[in-house]
Amino acid sequence: MRHGVVLFTSDRGIMPAQLAQAAEERGFDAIYVPEHTHIPVKREAPHPGTGDATLPDDRYMRTLDPWIALATAAAVTERIELSTAVSLPAQHDPIALAKTLATLDFLSGGRVSICAGFGWNADELAHHGVPFNRRRTVLKEHIEAMRALWTQEEASYEGEFVSFGPSWAWPKPQHHIPLIIGAEAGPKTLAWIAAHADGWMSTPRTDDVVARSSELVDSWAAAGRSGAPIIRALAPDPERLDEYEAAGVTDACWGVGDGSEAEAMTTLDEIATRFEL
Repeated sequence: MRHGVVLFTSDRGIMPAQLAQAAEERGFDAIYVPEHTHIPVKREAPHPGTGDATLPDDRYMRTLDPWIALATAAAVTERIELSTAVSLPAQHDPIALAKTLATLDFLSGGRVSICAGFGWNADELAHHGVPFNRRRTVLKEHIEAMRALWTQEEASYEGEFVSFGPSWAWPKPQHHIPLIIGAEAGPKTLAWIAAHADGWMSTPRTDDVVARSSELVDSWAAAGRSGAPIIRALAPDPERLDEYEAAGVTDACWGVGDGSEAEAMTTLDEIATRFEL
C-alpha cells in the first residue's frame, strides 16, 4: 500500500514545498492539498461535517491555490506524486485548467493526478455559474474536454456546458492523468466513478471504507472496466490497513494538520516509523 500526506494548506503554518520535500525524504508516495476558490459570506449550503452553514474552522477561506502550491512542491522534489484532496475542476474554465495541469505534469516529469470533488458548497458553485443539481454533469464535461485537449492533435469538444472547435494545445501530459473522486460512496456515486473516473477517495465521514471499497470493485466490474480502481483512504484506521488492502485500497492518506514545521515533521516521523516507509 502507498502512503501519502494531506496538508490543508493555508497562508500560515508549514508551506507545501517544505512538507513535500520532507515527505519525500521519509519515503511517502504522494502529497495532497485542498481547494476552495473562495467562501461566500452569505450562503445556505450546509457543510458536510457541521450539518449547517457554519464551518469547522477558518481554513476553508484561507486555502492556497492547489496547482500553484503543488508547483512549488514539484520544484523541490523528484519523485513524490502531486495531487489534491480535493480540487474543484467544475469551478474553472476547462481550457485554462487543462493548460495548467498539463504544464505542471510536464514540469514535474509526469507526477500529477486529480482527486476532485463534485462540490458541497452550492453558493460557491453558483458564483462560478454552476447549477448545484447539474454539478456532476459539469464536472464530467470539464474532464472530458480537458482529456480531449491532452490527447488530440486538434482537439474539439461539444457539450451542454463546454464547447470549442478544433484547437491546438501543448504540452500534452506525459501520462494519463488519473481522476479520483473524493465523495461519500453511495450507489449513485459508485456508478458515476465506475463510468467516468479512475478511482475513489473516502472522506473523514465514510462509515466503512472496507465495505465501500468492495462495492466500488463490484461496480467497476459491472461497468466492464478493466484493471482495478485506484482507492485512496483518507484518515484511515491504522489498525485496519490489512483489511483495507484486501478490499482494494491502494493508498493511505494521512493528515498532518497545518501547524508549525516542527509539528508537521513530528507527525511525518511518527507515520514513517510506524509503517516502515
